[in-house]
Amino acid sequence: MQFGKLPSLAGLIPADFSLPESHWHFDAPPSQCRVYAGGTTWNIPPWVGSTYPEKTPRRLFPEAYGRNFGTIEFNATHYRIYSESKMKEWADATPEGFRFCPKFPQIISHFRRFNNCEGPTDDFIAGLLALGNRLGPSFIQLPPHFAPKHADALWTYLAQWPRELPVSVEFRHPDWFVGEQSHWNRLAELGVGAVISDTAGRRDALHMQVTAPHVLVRFGGYEGDVIDAYRLEQWGSWINALEARGGTSFHLLVHEPDSIHTPATCTAFAKGLAPEKRDACVTPDRPYRAPGAQIGLF
Repeated sequence: MQFGKLPSLAGLIPADFSLPESHWHFDAPPSQCRVYAGGTTWNIPPWVGSTYPEKTPRRLFPEAYGRNFGTIEFNATHYRIYSESKMKEWADATPEGFRFCPKFPQIISHFRRFNNCEGPTDDFIAGLLALGNRLGPSFIQLPPHFAPKHADALWTYLAQWPRELPVSVEFRHPDWFVGEQSHWNRLAELGVGAVISDTAGRRDALHMQVTAPHVLVRFGGYEGDVIDAYRLEQWGSWINALEARGGTSFHLLVHEPDSIHTPATCTAFAKGLAPEKRDACVTPDRPYRAPGAQIGLF
């Protein structure tokens, strides 16, 4: 994740990365919150022989990924709207309990900027529905120059989005985080989440505005730096507050350079969870194992 990425954490200390005060824009009875951890792609050949079994062919990367992680920030859908058959194929490759977090197509968010998007939106929704019970929250990543003054079309678009399909929005322009901020309550009224970006160089994007029961955290890691361990511990503890407010799901979406360290980051996060959450969080050190199942290697 280049957004807010610093070349080095030298001179910074863990205390600089304490989570700010949370701001809750919905209130529901306490609930059990399912916790997921994952990366941004399954196409990582260096994982073969470590995270993936030896000699795993590329065609089985989705299956191998699904056994080792509970979720994925599914960026492929940002660049192309895939057919229902292809989306179903990917869903079928993953185990029960896995969740995709698809990123909205750039034709909607970046090129048409939420205007005249009926066709692409219908095609995207068809693909989401083809994921079946593997569908988690999808998310809209706004362009970096997309400021509040540009947002009328966004609000119209979100008001028309099907409420049964959970969605979140990632804000990037600094103006979203200063001054009058009625948009957080507006998201809550629509049942739309606000992606939280935990990245070292843009601490304003760590806004801690919780507008829906589903929470997506995009976590920019520094390959096991001590500050990463502190940040992951903070998130593991924060989930208790989310549950107390009625949160239903928490997705840690990990960004590491070349994704090489992603398995270790997800594992470190899960180890800091409460035991009952740890047991349900699929990570490479505790991969999914269906009774009698084996990965279909040649």
